[in-house]
Amino acid sequence: MIENTALGGGKQWVLVAPPNSRGTCLLLAQAANPEQASRIGNQTGGRVFLFLHTDDFWGDYQAMKARNVRFREEPRQEPYGTVAVFEDLYGNKWDLLQLKNS
Repeated sequence: MIENTALGGGKQWVLVAPPNSRGTCLLLAQAANPEQASRIGNQTGGRVFLFLHTDDFWGDYQAMKARNVRFREEPRQEPYGTVAVFEDLYGNKWDLLQLKNS
């Protein structure tokens, strides 16, 4: 975690990043009302939401499986690299992706 700041009124600014990241980070925000809460897990209409790039697909895949990350499919080879879709805690779909040039 890079930052965790209360903004008042129930709002929180939480910024996270992978270890040793040089610029990649995510800003996490909690739903502030029922309309926002109704979108949790479906912000993208069921499509993949984010891409987690790796230079060690199989090592990261096995480590995530060992931590009970739910993969929606078996890993597959695509022209651009190795990929598998997984879900975060709220049902958002991510690609674990190693590009061929990595």
